Amino acid sequence: MPQAAHSEESENARIVLGLLESVERDGAQSQRKLASDLGIALGLVNAYLKRCVKKGLLKIGQAPARRYAYYLTPHGFAEKSRLTVEYLSRSFSFFRRAREDCSSVLKAARARGWNRIALIGVSDLAEIAAICALEQGIIIVAVVDAKAGSDRFVGAPVVASIDAVPGDFDALVVTDLQATRESFKVALGALEAERVFVPALLGLRLDRAMESVA
Repeated sequence: MPQAAHSEESENARIVLGLLESVERDGAQSQRKLASDLGIALGLVNAYLKRCVKKGLLKIGQAPARRYAYYLTPHGFAEKSRLTVEYLSRSFSFFRRAREDCSSVLKAARARGWNRIALIGVSDLAEIAAICALEQGIIIVAVVDAKAGSDRFVGAPVVASIDAVPGDFDALVVTDLQATRESFKVALGALEAERVFVPALLGLRLDRAMESVA
């Protein structure tokens, strides 16, 4: 399956699972609250609710103050269980693959004597890379992410740009799961290509990506 299609399918499953879990906890909560909890647009919540009702996962009832309440149907409970198992399985597979890939790129960096590394992108992949770095005696000097909501991640400072990375560093590892190609281009603008590493699971064809930069 193409990476873009797989990502879209995973995001769809995430939203449906989150929606079913939220409705199970409190079916009378507002759509605005659901949107906030799920991190999606209000209109998208409405569309997903209608889709779940149409599929027989949810049913609609009356709630106080002339509002609607949603309830899980037996089919909805079964689907929530299925999606939970699928999510856990996918998460385990992701962790195993990410650990292998991060260990590989960090070993390659260490073999060249590069022990001070900066990551690009706050993500689950960055967290796994930090674990692998600790095991290999590599220092994560910073995580570059202009959109991060905190100033520290996995024990390292979070900075908005590569120029803001404190002190010297030897190489960059791309850990951006959302905008991998863009982060790779930014990294190439700061360091020579041999000092930029991309875990294989990100699916970036380095030759083509470098051609687009050139």
